[in-house]
Parts: sequence; C-alpha cells; structure tokens
Amino acid sequence: MDLLNLENPVFVTYAIAAALGVLKVMAQGWMTVYRMMKVRTGFASPEDLQPGPLNRAPSPEQLEINDYVDRSRRMHRNDLENIPAFWIAGLLFVLTAPPLWLAQVLMFGFVLARAAHALAYATKQSHEVRATFYTVGSVIVIVMAAWVLWAVVV
Repeated sequence: MDLLNLENPVFVTYAIAAALGVLKVMAQGWMTVYRMMKVRTGFASPEDLQPGPLNRAPSPEQLEINDYVDRSRRMHRNDLENIPAFWIAGLLFVLTAPPLWLAQVLMFGFVLARAAHALAYATKQSHEVRATFYTVGSVIVIVMAAWVLWAVVV
C-alpha cells in the first residue's frame, strides 16, 4: 500500500495535524502584525520607520520593545522552533506504517499540546505551565523520531 495518500488513515491524521500546524504558524505571524499596527510600536527593523500608507507618521519610539507585540513575536518564534520538527518527524513516522491509534494519539496530542502552549503564553501563565505543554509536544516529536530510527535500524 502506498503510505502517502488520502486512503491511508495514518497519512490523513498527519495531513490534518500538519495543516493545523501551518495555520498556527501563519496565523501567529499575522497576529504579530495586527498587534504591531494596533499599538503603532514594537516594529522590528529600522526600515519600518520609512513613511508609507500604513505608517504615515513614523517615529523612533516605534522600534521600542512592546510586550503586547513582542509576546506574539515570541509565540511565533516558539512555533517556528517546534512545529517544523513535527512536520519532519511526523512524515517520517507515517512512512513506518505505525498503528492508527498510536499515530492519532501522538499527532493530535502534539496539536493539542501546541494549542495549550499558545493559550498559556497568550494568557501569561507561569513558565512552569508553558513548559509542561512544551514538554508534552517535545516528547511526542522525540517519540516519533525514535520510532523512525527503531524502524530503520531494526
């Protein structure tokens, strides 16, 4: 059976989880832009101070760190540090033809862990709370990668 098609329920599970990851990464980028434009500060680069239709009255203060904007930027960076590893490990995991129940637990577990991490970050929960959700997602990616190594070596 060809493993990378929509007739394979493990691949369908991966496709759903991976697509949700894409949407999360892209939405967080847009959330950062929205917050930056809303408060007119927290811009990232000096060239952002050039006058234009979206910034008619630039000022040096716009480059100052703003927690409202920077929190979203940190969330985006965290997504970019974690979700691509899931995409790679998950796809390789699909190629090992794991049991469907295991794929669903791991892949949907990762999505839920990332959603909980985002919610904890957005609501300014403690580091321990965020770290718990990060750890769950990270362990899931590690398990999938180890599964792939085991399948290849043994």
